[in-house]
Amino acid sequence: MTGIDDVLLNFSPQSLTLLNAILAIVMFSVALDLTPDDFHRLRRAPKPLLVGLFSQFFILPVLTFGMVWLIQPSPSIALGLILVAACPGGNISNFITHRAGGNAALSVSMTGVATIAAILLTPINIAFWGGLYGPTEEILRKTTLDPVQIGITVCFMLVLPLFLGVQLNGRAPDFSARLRRPLQWVSMAIFVSFVVIALAVNWEFFVKFAGAVAALVILHNSLALGGGWITATLGQLSPFDRRAVTIETGIQNSALGLVLIFAFFDGLGGMAVVAAFWGIWHAISGLALAYLFSRSEAAR
Repeated sequence: MTGIDDVLLNFSPQSLTLLNAILAIVMFSVALDLTPDDFHRLRRAPKPLLVGLFSQFFILPVLTFGMVWLIQPSPSIALGLILVAACPGGNISNFITHRAGGNAALSVSMTGVATIAAILLTPINIAFWGGLYGPTEEILRKTTLDPVQIGITVCFMLVLPLFLGVQLNGRAPDFSARLRRPLQWVSMAIFVSFVVIALAVNWEFFVKFAGAVAALVILHNSLALGGGWITATLGQLSPFDRRAVTIETGIQNSALGLVLIFAFFDGLGGMAVVAAFWGIWHAISGLALAYLFSRSEAAR
C-alpha cells in the first residue's frame, strides 16, 4: 500500500509557471494598498511591525517544531508543517484583519515586509528547523535544497510585484484605486479556480490522505493564532495592533508553500496535502476569528 510519504502529486511545469504568475498578480493587487510612506511610517514607529515579524518568523517555527517533535507525524507531513510555518503571511490576512476591526494598514505592511524578509528567512527556517528533526532532515538531504534558488523564486513571485505595486500606487494613486478592487477579485477568482482544478486532478490522493493531515493542520493553525496573540500581548501592543499580528501569524502564504513544494520537492504528497489543507482551513478559521473580534468590538 502506497503511503503518503511516497506519493508525488500530478503537477506539470506549465501548471507551476501559471501558479507563479497568479501569485504575482495577487501580490501586485495587495501592494496597491501600500505607498512608500507606509514603510517610512513604520520606520518611525516600528514596534508593532517588529513584534509581528518576530511572531511570524520565530515564534511560529518554534511552536511548529515543538508540535512535530511531540506528535512525530509522517516525515513528509512534518516537513510540510515546517515549510508552511516558514512562509510569510498570506494575502487574505489583510482582508480578514479589516473584517476583524484590526489595524489593516499594519497588516498590509507586515505582509509586504515579511514578503521581502522571506527571501532570506524562509529558506533559513526550512533548512534549520527541518534539519533539527531526523526524519525531515533525511528528506532535505535527498532534495538538496537550494536557499539561493528559493530566494530567487520568492523575489520574482512576490517581491518584484510588491515593489511594482507600491511604486504604481505612489505615482498614480487614482489609477491604483480604480484598479485595486477589480484586480483583487479577479486574481483571487483565478487562484481559487486553479486550486479547484489542481484538487480535481489529484482528487484520489486528497480524499485518501486529507484525514491524515486535517487534525494536525487545525492544531497547527490554532498554535499560530494563539502564538500571535500571546506574542502581541507580551509585546504590549494595543488591541488594534494585536488583532493584526494575531491574524498575520495565523494566515500563512500556503500558496507560496505549494510553489516551493512542487518546485523543490517534486510535489511530495504529505507536504502538498498539508499546504493545500492549510489554504482552505486558515481562511475558515481566520474569518471565524474576525467575526468573534468584530462581535467583541461591537459589544463595547
